[in-house]
Amino acid sequence: MSGGKKRLAILISGTGTNMTAIIEAAESGVLDAEAAVVISDNPNAKGLARAVKMGYETIACPYAKGLPREENEKAVIKAIKERDIDWIVLAGFMRVLSPSFVKEFRGRIVNIHPALLPAFPGARAIRDAIEAGAEVTGVTIHIVDELVDHGPIIAQREVPILPGDTEETLAMRIHETEHELYPRMLQELINEDV
Repeated sequence: MSGGKKRLAILISGTGTNMTAIIEAAESGVLDAEAAVVISDNPNAKGLARAVKMGYETIACPYAKGLPREENEKAVIKAIKERDIDWIVLAGFMRVLSPSFVKEFRGRIVNIHPALLPAFPGARAIRDAIEAGAEVTGVTIHIVDELVDHGPIIAQREVPILPGDTEETLAMRIHETEHELYPRMLQELINEDV
């Protein structure tokens, strides 16, 4: 682990809006950490281009079809180890990490999920909440363990589901909550990190 500012590896698969919120919080001093690298399983992720434009190192580690997760994760693990990373921050990383990956970095992987876990785990959480007729959903930040969308919860915040909400309108409000909550909770983790 590094001695100065905590070094973050931010893992993304898509647009990188949470990544951007974290980087901006670090740049403004709200988050006392350094975004050391942005890694994506998707070489065409818009978030990678956004990170490059912001001046951050990016690495694409595409997953090959038919290979076990452990094989696909080797490049990600190598990139993390080479950069003396303190925290792995999943910010819309749409891959399930293997138990061996979790074991390698146990207690150092944090994830954000667009629901109040244990309700609505999985990749369709926002749609699932609407389809279930729920009146409230929200955001969960948790430490990653070997199970999907599971592990010790750090913080949760409710987001009401309004009459007439679509997946898009609800997602917009959830993202606003995520962008405010994630950097603050990362700072709390860093404060507790000795």
